[in-house]
Amino acid sequence: MIEALELFSNSLIASLLLSFAVALIGPLMLINRYNYLAASIAHGSYGGVGLAIYFGISILLGATLFALFLAFLLALITFKEKYPEILISLVWAVGMSIGIIFIDLAPGYKSDLLAYLFGDILLVPNLDLWFMVGVDLLLLAFVALYKNHLLALAYDREFATLRGLDVKFLHTLTLIMIALTVVMSIRSIGLILVIALFSIPPYIAEKFSRSYVGSMVLSGIITLIVMIAGLFISYTFNISASASIILFTAVLFLGVFKR
Repeated sequence: MIEALELFSNSLIASLLLSFAVALIGPLMLINRYNYLAASIAHGSYGGVGLAIYFGISILLGATLFALFLAFLLALITFKEKYPEILISLVWAVGMSIGIIFIDLAPGYKSDLLAYLFGDILLVPNLDLWFMVGVDLLLLAFVALYKNHLLALAYDREFATLRGLDVKFLHTLTLIMIALTVVMSIRSIGLILVIALFSIPPYIAEKFSRSYVGSMVLSGIITLIVMIAGLFISYTFNISASASIILFTAVLFLGVFKR
């Protein structure tokens, strides 16, 4: 047991930081129906990974800059286009294709790139943990400042506009926060699986909460439980931690879905 705790020290810290992020941004993504946009940013961010490897810069930096670019692009698309679904899907596909092509063009040995697609929470470096702390603090400030505005935006966008809220600014800022949240999750959960983690616990929490704050708190608790359970399953059966976390989350979802 002691060996397990030593092995999972960074993993447990990452789990706690991710749970805090899910609590803050997950319910907002759910009620504002941003999950598809978040998925597009998550998958498209692989372009930043590929560019970073090709140009020999930090993958964390490359993914962050590319994800922010995608956030601004998707904010523009969703306001300019009447039917943005096709373009959102195009951003998703093109971003991943850019990443694959630049990784193919990059000379020399390629590191384990599956860790960026599917995550490897057992190998989260200290730099990523500090980045996660910074993103969590930004999310906390974002929610504290704009929670009521974002709730008004979710329930009646036209009314929020009439009340003088800057809808475009709030929409863009939310996508920026989602982009940063995606990047902070790359090494822990991976670009492919991260949306499940940020969607399912808030959905479950909504079923058992009577208030928005209660939904946030319960989302964080559920996320922390599934992550620790996934780590335990991974250690016990010597299988992928990220996949174990998501599958355990899916089991909880199916249990709630039948209610």
